[in-house]
Amino acid sequence: MDLFENQRTELNKGSQPLAERMRPQDLAEFIGQDHLLGKGKVLEIAIKTDNLMSLILWGPPGIGKTTLARIMAAETKSEFHSISAVTSGVKDIRQIIEKAKYNIINFNRKTIVFIDEIHRFNKAQQDALLQSVEEGTILLIGATTENPSFEVISALLSRCKVFKLEPLHSNELGKIVERALNKDKFLSAINVGFEKGALEALIQNANGDARIALNVLELSVKILSDTDQKDIVIDLETIKQTYQNQLTIYDKTGDYHYDMISAFIKSLRGSDPDASIYWLARMLNGGEDPKFIARRLIILASEDIGNAHPHALTLATSAFTAVNYIGMPEARIILAQVTTYLASVPKSNASYQAIEKAMTFVKSSKVEPVPLHLRNAPTKLMKDFSYGKNYKYPHDFDGNFVDQSYLPQSLKHKIFYEPGENGFEKTLAERLKNLWKKRNNE
Repeated sequence: MDLFENQRTELNKGSQPLAERMRPQDLAEFIGQDHLLGKGKVLEIAIKTDNLMSLILWGPPGIGKTTLARIMAAETKSEFHSISAVTSGVKDIRQIIEKAKYNIINFNRKTIVFIDEIHRFNKAQQDALLQSVEEGTILLIGATTENPSFEVISALLSRCKVFKLEPLHSNELGKIVERALNKDKFLSAINVGFEKGALEALIQNANGDARIALNVLELSVKILSDTDQKDIVIDLETIKQTYQNQLTIYDKTGDYHYDMISAFIKSLRGSDPDASIYWLARMLNGGEDPKFIARRLIILASEDIGNAHPHALTLATSAFTAVNYIGMPEARIILAQVTTYLASVPKSNASYQAIEKAMTFVKSSKVEPVPLHLRNAPTKLMKDFSYGKNYKYPHDFDGNFVDQSYLPQSLKHKIFYEPGENGFEKTLAERLKNLWKKRNNE
């Protein structure tokens, strides 16, 4: 058996998955999250200077949360314990805490406790961590795909620094794939190439998830390794076929269903209640967390409906509370009611566009001082410096409105919010045009 045949045989034996084999061992190998781990960035400094604090890594799957936690332990020479919120209980936590106390007393060694899916920990489990985190007995690193402010108790959240991790960019996924082809002991011994467009499809369809990209790469190689050719050339059709298989497995495992939640949100945004309820049923049938769906409904109510139908946000928020109270299977009824309602009402993303414009403008422009007439003047000294001078109190005027500038002088004609013509927002647009000359292009 020659080298190529031997490597292909080993690859098909079901060895450790490629994503696990290629897990980075130190910061130098880690790709992505430059806003936190780049030279001189906060987390890079904390790791390099051994000044880690308890923290929560918040971000989508496949971006390196578990890997980063392991690297932190290795770089700081800390003992590492990894537990899953799904399978571990308070007893497991207490045993680790006792071991951590022993390490401090006898070896002056830190202990890092990594909790995957910390959002699934109940209050009792989270409470069990509080004192040891507060005293520094352990360094807690929690990983979550969900907004921790919803799922982590405030007492524990206040003791941790939250770091928001981002999906990997296409160029970062490209580097990860290239590294696997060059460094993996199996793939590097096989000549693997790509037909035109295949590599781009591999990276694009991974949606920022390195694990998916590596799984699809490995499965594509396995599919094509049955041929007699020593060179493996991955074509576009194989990538498409492999992704279909990957998504089928992904759905069955009840993971985060990002493709289905995307279809769900797009159907709601497109005012199609039938498609929306179909994707809702698919997600619930696949075991999706109903609170995850309810949170996405809250976001959509503000981002895609907004002031066209302001009641949508109230209803969506109430739905989350109700779902949290009663759970499944009855939660499906509440989600169905809100889903069909949000799909059917008028849509507008004007509020979303307004904050995006304003944030972009603020980041790219100089800092303007607050006009004196808008400043509060609680002391005589402030009044002497003209704080609050010439401010006109709107309620002293007819219609509770007076024409005065609320922006810095250089921005007095700037418009960020442009109401649409749907639903209640049309009324808002007409009122604002009647109030403000700048909205009539004057």
